[in-house]
Amino acid sequence: MAWLQRINDPLRQPLAGTLGETYAAQLERLGAVTPFELAVLGGRAMATPGLAFLVGYQAALRVLWPSAPASLGALCATERRSVRPADMHTRLQALRLSGSKDFVTAGLDAEWLLVAARDEGPGEAPRLKLAVVYPGEAGVTLEALPTLPLMPEVGHGRLQLEQAACELLAGDGWDAYVKPFRSLEDLYVLAALVAWLYGVGQECGWPQELRLRLLGVLAGCAEGSRQCADSAGCHLLLGGLFAQFQDLRGALDQALLEGPRQWAQLWQRDQGVLALAAAAREKRLAKAWGAAGLS
Repeated sequence: MAWLQRINDPLRQPLAGTLGETYAAQLERLGAVTPFELAVLGGRAMATPGLAFLVGYQAALRVLWPSAPASLGALCATERRSVRPADMHTRLQALRLSGSKDFVTAGLDAEWLLVAARDEGPGEAPRLKLAVVYPGEAGVTLEALPTLPLMPEVGHGRLQLEQAACELLAGDGWDAYVKPFRSLEDLYVLAALVAWLYGVGQECGWPQELRLRLLGVLAGCAEGSRQCADSAGCHLLLGGLFAQFQDLRGALDQALLEGPRQWAQLWQRDQGVLALAAAAREKRLAKAWGAAGLS
């Protein structure tokens, strides 16, 4: 486990001029790493939980699209707070995209975008394809959204597409990309945030038992990274990992309160990111529980 051999590296990555520059500096420091190593080692080195989230999100994208560019990217699926294909209005016609997406992670710093768009014929059930577009190209417009209290350093944007040229990824847009990404994001963001906490614990001299328990969660995440993201086994394992992490919350809060205020304040500000997809994660867990014959 290369990540375990390197996780005690004490270097912190300062926030550079832009998110893209910060991320590029981290990639240069880490060298050639797997997506899981990127999430853990990159997350551990970030200055804030929000930046650790961003690294975990980028790692998940690279599992989804292994040939993704090295720069910051984003998956654009949400329309009016829904990712259901039937609720989407963005359309693909003759390698041109038109429509809009509500929420682009990394905002104006994203240099490539994976866009879910419908391409079924008249009278057919909704069907998705996943296309790649690049900000700055004709018909691709990104608008910055107001800064949020949660992870304020990670901007978000709204995407507008008007007959924008695109490239298509192979496979069904829902089954191969949008659906599994929900679990990939859960897993890799959890790994990045747990690694960030481990780094704080190392700097602040937290009890060895607490740091070992954090390493245990990371080891479980490493196993999760070897599972098919849309399998019942992965969803069960994810459920167990989040339950395991939840059991640590009291000890983590106490350790943070006893250390420098900056770490406790940052964690208090950003920890809510783990709850954003909790309802959908619980639904997937319930289905996996039934599929495995455990209900």
